[in-house]
Amino acid sequence: MLTKLTTERQNQKSLQLDQMPVREILQLMNEEDRLVADAVAKELPSIEQVIEKVCESFQNGGRLFYVGAGTSGRIGILDSVECPPTFSTPPEQVQAVMAGGQQAFLVAVEGAEDQEVNGRNDLSQRNLTENDVVVGIAASGRTPYVIGALKFAKEIGATAVSLASNQKSEISQYADYSIEVETGPEILTGSTRLKAATAHKMVLNMISTISMVKVGKAYKNYMVDVKASNHKLRERAKSIVAEAADVRYEEAEAVLQETEFQVKPAIVMIMTNQTYESVKLALKASNGFVKEAIQQLLKQ
Repeated sequence: MLTKLTTERQNQKSLQLDQMPVREILQLMNEEDRLVADAVAKELPSIEQVIEKVCESFQNGGRLFYVGAGTSGRIGILDSVECPPTFSTPPEQVQAVMAGGQQAFLVAVEGAEDQEVNGRNDLSQRNLTENDVVVGIAASGRTPYVIGALKFAKEIGATAVSLASNQKSEISQYADYSIEVETGPEILTGSTRLKAATAHKMVLNMISTISMVKVGKAYKNYMVDVKASNHKLRERAKSIVAEAADVRYEEAEAVLQETEFQVKPAIVMIMTNQTYESVKLALKASNGFVKEAIQQLLKQ
């Protein structure tokens, strides 16, 4: 029953929410949001295990799927669509599968989450393999759509992960790894787009960002695989190269012109004084890790 879920209980601090002044509501929301990071911290060991599996998946040509309905599905979309511009990943490497389809991102599709078969069918259309990781997201921890997707993932041999906001959630029964971030009752009873959603976005930030870093998408703390597809990102690319290679902005821009605004080879070219062709070979040999490519070329 929903009433047994922590996320569905009344928050005792907001029983008079409709009578509270705006300032008091703001203060309460802020206080409650402060609890989210601590709740996520309790799940770091589980999140670490999942990240290790995602890294392994990427190294073997696998993909990461986020599956959810409503707010949970939308959070998956938000994280997945940022991976190509931030890390220059192909769109299929991190995907979101949402109950009701992509159109449900903007307009709710009623009842789309209520059938397990819908989650199974939507995920089966993505040609899932044993190298893939599927993260099923549900604040309640009981969404049939997500359960269907996780069941299908396990049948295929893919890694199944549950992300919920209630302990001992139903979706965790169908997962190889479970992340259960218990953020407690919302100030607006049952509105899990608040703390629960914030926690889930934090977890997805961790999974995607750290996994990308660990497969060579960063040098120091720079996003060296950023896709410079517009003016802002081209300016960012120039700044990254200038700072990372410790050269003037103009030199960074000149080398980026030569690399077609690819940041990684530009940094390595400047730091090793090697040609673009040599640098590309070194980066390929180092599996895209900038530091290793630099070391390899400097030893020659």
